[in-house]
Formats: sequence, C-alpha cells, structure tokens
Amino acid sequence: MQFLFRDHLLDTDRRELSREQVPIAVEPQVFDLVVHLMQNRDRVVSKDELIDKIWHGRSVSESTLTSRINAARKAVGDNGASQALIRTIARKGFRFVGDVEAKDGAIAPEPGHAASAPRPALALPERPAIAVLPFTNMSGEAGQDYFSDGISEDIITALSKLRWFFVIARNSSFVYKGRAVHIREVAQELGVRYVVEGSVRRSGERVRISAQLNDVSTGSHLWAERYDRELADIFAVQDEITEAIVAAIEPQLYAAESFRAQQKPPGSLDAWDLVMRALSHHWRSTREDNAAAQGLLEKAVAIDPAYGKALGLLATSHIFGAHMGWADMAATVPIAERAALAAVEADREDAWAHHGLAYTYLFRRRFDDALAEFELALQLNPNFAMAHAFYGVTLCYAGRWQDGDAAARRALRLSPRDPLAAIYCGVAAYAKFIGRDYDGAVQMARESMRQRGDFVGAHRVLTAAAGMSGDQALAASALEGLRRAQPEVSLAWITRELPMLRDDDRAHYLEGLRRAGLT
Repeated sequence: MQFLFRDHLLDTDRRELSREQVPIAVEPQVFDLVVHLMQNRDRVVSKDELIDKIWHGRSVSESTLTSRINAARKAVGDNGASQALIRTIARKGFRFVGDVEAKDGAIAPEPGHAASAPRPALALPERPAIAVLPFTNMSGEAGQDYFSDGISEDIITALSKLRWFFVIARNSSFVYKGRAVHIREVAQELGVRYVVEGSVRRSGERVRISAQLNDVSTGSHLWAERYDRELADIFAVQDEITEAIVAAIEPQLYAAESFRAQQKPPGSLDAWDLVMRALSHHWRSTREDNAAAQGLLEKAVAIDPAYGKALGLLATSHIFGAHMGWADMAATVPIAERAALAAVEADREDAWAHHGLAYTYLFRRRFDDALAEFELALQLNPNFAMAHAFYGVTLCYAGRWQDGDAAARRALRLSPRDPLAAIYCGVAAYAKFIGRDYDGAVQMARESMRQRGDFVGAHRVLTAAAGMSGDQALAASALEGLRRAQPEVSLAWITRELPMLRDDDRAHYLEGLRRAGLT
C-alpha cells in the first residue's frame, strides 16, 4: 500500500518514506507508528493502542512515547507546535489529520527480469523459524561482497547454536542475494516467521553495519541496530559484530514468542509456549514472578519430561529464588539439582541445561564443577549473555573478582538491552566491591536498581559499599531499601547462604553490611 500526502510518499511494501522521491531515514519503530496512525486516520488512536501495536504491550515510559511521536512528526515534515499532520488529542491520544491519497503499491518487476510465479507457502515448523538474508553490500564495490556475505554466514552459524530455533541453511537464504524480494515472500517460500536483514557500507577504513529483526507474521520490527567500527582487523570486526547481533536477537525472539504464547487460550499451550511464558516471568526477577515461572515450567516438564531447556530454566529459577532470599536454600538445592541433572541427561548439547547445573553446583560449594559447567554452556553458545553474567558471579564468589567483572561486562556488551541487564549490572557492582572500588560498586548497583528497583542483589551490594565508604546517609537509605526487598536479611543469613570461597571476602562483605547497620 502507498500513501501520498503533501509532497511525501509512504510505501508500506517497500517500507520506505520519501519526499519528492528522496528517501527519508526513519527508525523502524517510528515508521510503524506513522503507518498505524495513517491507516487509522479516521479516528483517534489511544496511547494504550500504540503501545500494544508498536511495543507489543511492553512497558513504555511517557518520555519514550513522546520521543517517538516527535520523531514521527519530524519524519513527515510536522512539528509539535503546528501539529498539521499528527495531532495530539488531549487525554485521548493521537490522530493523523492530513489529507491522504491511498493506493495499492504493487511493485512491477525490474526491466529485463521476468516475473516468476510465486512459490507455494511452506508450513511453519514446530520451533520458531528464522531466516538470515544476505546482507546488502552498499559500498558499490563487488569485491567487498565477501565481507557482507561473511557477516550473514556467521550470523546463521551462531543462531544455529540456539538449539530451540529452526534456522534456515545458508544455501536456501542466499538464493535471494541481489534480488528485490519482499520479506513476506521470503517468509512464505522458506516457511519462517522471523527474518533478519541488513546492510554493510564500507568507506576507507571504517565500516557501518545495519541489521534488523522482523516478525513477518505481524509486519513489525522487533529490533534494529547500527554498528560503526574501524577496520583495523577486518575479521575481528566481523566476529565482534556477529556476536553483538546474535546476542541482541536472542532475547528479542524469546520476548516475541512469549507475547505470542500469551495470546493463546490456556488449554492450547504446548511445552514451548509454557517455557516462553515462564521466561517472561523469570526476566522480571520478583518473588511473585519467580514462583509463577516455576509453575509454568513444571507444567512444561509434565508435558515433555525430557525437555532440557525447561528443566535447566527450572533449576535456575529455584536457585535464583533461594539466592535472593525467597526460599530456604537447604531445601531448594536438592530440588534444583534433580532438575539440572535431568536437564543435562535429556540434552547434553543444551546450554540452558548446563547453566542450570552450574548455578546449582555453586550453591553446593562445588566451585570447580560450577565453573566447568558454565564454561561448557558458553562453549555450546558463546553469545549466551545470561550465562556470562552468572559465570561472572561464580568467579566473584570464588575470589576471582577481576575475571568476574570482565564476564559481567561481556554480558552487558553482548546484550545491553537484555531483560536481565539489571542482574548483569549487579554482578559488576559486586565485583567492584570485592576489588575495594566502593564508588564503582555504588555506581553499578544504582544502575542495576534504576533498571529493576526491586532486585535484591543490587540492594545488598549498595548497602555494603555504602557502609565501607563511610557515607552514613547513603548507608541508612540503602539498608532501608534492602530490608524492604529482603525483610529476613541478616548477617547470619549472609554468612550461611552466600557461597564465598575466601574467608577474607566474606568478612569484608559482612563488615560493609555491619557498618551500614545490618545485624
């Protein structure tokens, strides 16, 4: 469909906005917002509807929504003062009020290319299916194709390690190289729900790589990012960009699948749907959500007793709850260990299964075994951001805080928008505390709490760091917050439950909490 207004043309099939035939750069989310307002220009679109359609119901701040509306106005040549095209209707929402001519935007085949009959659509496989299209070489030099092709091939290889996704092989997705094909057609021909596409532009010794993840079933963009790098080592850059893209895509796929599962009637949920719903609760890191996640995972295991991912996440959820002080550790560890061992037995190649066993071994005080299992999980999936972070906290508890800090920061670098980024910041805060960098610990703990105000681990580190820094006002405030987040916390609980290998580290942590006023 094409929409003409003023001197602009918006083409939904090509996903292009242009003015006087000159393309306008528009972020995917802003483009979707403009399209939705234009398609519903006969009425007022509420804020809740925009959040549901553009952000799929995820929590969105008022400032984020305002910034996207402002960006949409700028893209179509409007502004907040005149509101000639996008008008704010007080306490109701927004409406596109400009004159619009709509017409079908079918794209004719390029000269010299005969239109071929469309291939029949393939049925979607049971697992979520994804195709990675060959990235477009925008450099104007055919000799640079090897770099853009290499990026695409590496992403396919890395995504294939996420065993719960069906990834289309390189030979199938690369048949679209150099062809102007709409992603909807690609999805139908390959039988996929998700499509990754991107471009590579090289100029001298710099390269810009853009990538985006599309949910073809809804026509929406789930994620998009741009990377600018110096090409000192072209292959190192290729590896770095690949891991960044894959680590960013994984949680977005899980979030999309979780949203899809939430739309299904409860009686129709299969084991995969239940795990996706459980993940959405697990990411929230609250006591209530942790319990809800466990209930869903137990249902998934009842349907499929050999479901390694479900069992591994169930073990992680149990230990995490006890780690946060929500459950008795002595009673929890055997339950988690049974689930984790069953997970590894069911699927020895699943990174989530080994993650669950590693986390359980940590609270068995089997430090070497815990580290070995985390390292195996990361061999199976090097872009597993959550495993990097929990590996980091295990290194910290083992006294290797520098390595722990590096692991936490790798998790943050791999997946800065991760739903569990607050936990990754909390691990980095704890590493800073062990290294006697109290200002750094306070900074990272605050960042963790900014993202997730009720994350218990950050409250504990902030309290201990404030106590050691001598900032009595901050210490008192932090202790009050800690007691709200973990009412039963005490020095005795810290001594008994947290698996610190070195006596000096335990004494140091307890001293910080004692100086803050914890008894």
